[in-house]
Amino acid sequence: MPSANEQLPEGTDTIIEGAGVTEESESTNPASASESKPSDLGSEQGQDGTRGVFFDRLDEFRGQAGDKARDLAQTGKDRATAALDSLVQTVEDAASDIDEKLGSQYGDYARRAAEYIGNFSDSFRDKDVDDLFTDAREFVKKSPAVAVGAAAVLGFVVARLARSGMPDRSGGDAPKA
Repeated sequence: MPSANEQLPEGTDTIIEGAGVTEESESTNPASASESKPSDLGSEQGQDGTRGVFFDRLDEFRGQAGDKARDLAQTGKDRATAALDSLVQTVEDAASDIDEKLGSQYGDYARRAAEYIGNFSDSFRDKDVDDLFTDAREFVKKSPAVAVGAAAVLGFVVARLARSGMPDRSGGDAPKA
């Protein structure tokens, strides 16, 4: 190894200890073979240790992301059930008005619709978020075309809602309907 006073090759600023050492030179150089440096990549912690640390950190981040996604899904589920309960109450309140204006037959339709929505809301509230994810996966496996269609419709609706909240391109601040 060149000494620190020797001229270094072009593009080299400093000499790094052990940079030129290979397994062959370690076996021929007894001083380097007896020294155990933690920075040697060929040591016990070498690449396997670094890879292990990397994958441990990756698993940790994956677990944190899963926990965060579960929390967000739980919050979304709670909001959805609250919205469904509100819809049930609105339909039940409107059923009496429907009775008066259109007849009791249509009012009964509204009450049955409110009952179905209420039952769905109750079953949705009682399920765990993990169970909902499992049900969604099973539904996509059974009916991939329906799932893709539903995703497209949902994406269209979300895009329209987002666009309606944006200012008009003509320079006005009024939302577009």
